[in-house]
Amino acid sequence: MSSQSDRVPILRQARWRLVLFLGVAAALNYADRAAMSSVLPAVREDLGLSDVALGMLGSFFLWSYALCSPFAGSLGDHYSRTRIVIISLVAWSAVTALMGAATGFPMLLGLRVGLGVTESLFLPAAFALIAQAHDLRTRGRAMSMISIGINGGMVLGGATAGFLAEHYGWRTGFWVFGIAGLILALAGPSFLPASSPQATPAGNTAKRPSFGEAVRYLARVRTYYALLVESTLSGMGMWIFFAWLPLYFRDTFNLSLAAAGFAGTFMLQVSVVLGVIVGGWVSDRAAARAPHRRMLAYGTCYLLCAPFLLLFLTQPGFGVVVVAISCFSFLRGVGQANDNPTLCEVVPAQFRSTAIGIMNACATGVGGCGVFIAGYLKAGFGLNAIFACISGAFVLAGVVLLLAYRWFVLSDILSARAAETSDSNNVG
Repeated sequence: MSSQSDRVPILRQARWRLVLFLGVAAALNYADRAAMSSVLPAVREDLGLSDVALGMLGSFFLWSYALCSPFAGSLGDHYSRTRIVIISLVAWSAVTALMGAATGFPMLLGLRVGLGVTESLFLPAAFALIAQAHDLRTRGRAMSMISIGINGGMVLGGATAGFLAEHYGWRTGFWVFGIAGLILALAGPSFLPASSPQATPAGNTAKRPSFGEAVRYLARVRTYYALLVESTLSGMGMWIFFAWLPLYFRDTFNLSLAAAGFAGTFMLQVSVVLGVIVGGWVSDRAAARAPHRRMLAYGTCYLLCAPFLLLFLTQPGFGVVVVAISCFSFLRGVGQANDNPTLCEVVPAQFRSTAIGIMNACATGVGGCGVFIAGYLKAGFGLNAIFACISGAFVLAGVVLLLAYRWFVLSDILSARAAETSDSNNVG
């Protein structure tokens, strides 16, 4: 990226218009997911469901998402990422709208599975598009905009769906979000690059790697194993939070549906958004001196955020919960800003979408198990104990990341650059 292009207003730069659209799409992607968590009490009453059945609505979504994510990532390395983003947006929006017409638990559960399938296509292609458009100097901030959209979408989905459920019924939020996604898809061609095969950094059309080639390369990247472990551990913890926190506020503090949906997403996500904003800037500054230092910030922040969740063991009041969640979420956000930028440093451009898809599969697959198990254990142990146990997952994730920083990440970055150069030379 030239210094001349940096002087052009951001919204007139194609690379930042791309980020803006994908950030808004990511917000809707996660708003649709969060909407269900916020209306669980109303769904439970309307359909007469148990806690285990409510857990299944979250788990089956995550499991279908996980099963499809590696395939979705491979599609992003084979076909136009622009088309995949638009197709995914249209498909998940249609499924979301249909959830508002669900007539019973089987239909609702089937639509949640469909939501997992259609949403799995989005993030691998979206992050790979940003990595292709932004270099080392701006990649952390650009990718943090997706994370801001994700976390902002959780607040939007939780608060809006809860408010609409309280005033117009729990189905209304799904109709609103579904229609909004279909409208956004119409604006896609104005913000996304024209459909074309993937290109190498040199600008040549790259041969499209097979899924097997991508997996064989990733199997040799030791840092990628650390990222998979981190994604699995943190994904399990965060999906338990996302699924059960609104109900926790509803049952523990007797909040209304709208207030519980807002509290269960706002405190968790707004602090993350602030952390991601800070973390994106820190990540790019650290990478300007030494790209592997992103992982140092990543692991350190995870170790710092974990102890705050132990406050749940004190059977806290509302104020303590606010402090615990806010501090945990802020530090997690600073660390999270280094996630996909680090992956894009250790994985060559031609394999990134597949790498992100597999990582998403690990996070959501185990996350689905966590949501289901939390529903099963809720009656016996309570959500306070379950939330406190999540701290252990983040401690372990932080240790794994720091070990990878010490031993693997620098050599893996050099290998990835060599693989990109080799691929470019072979095409040229």
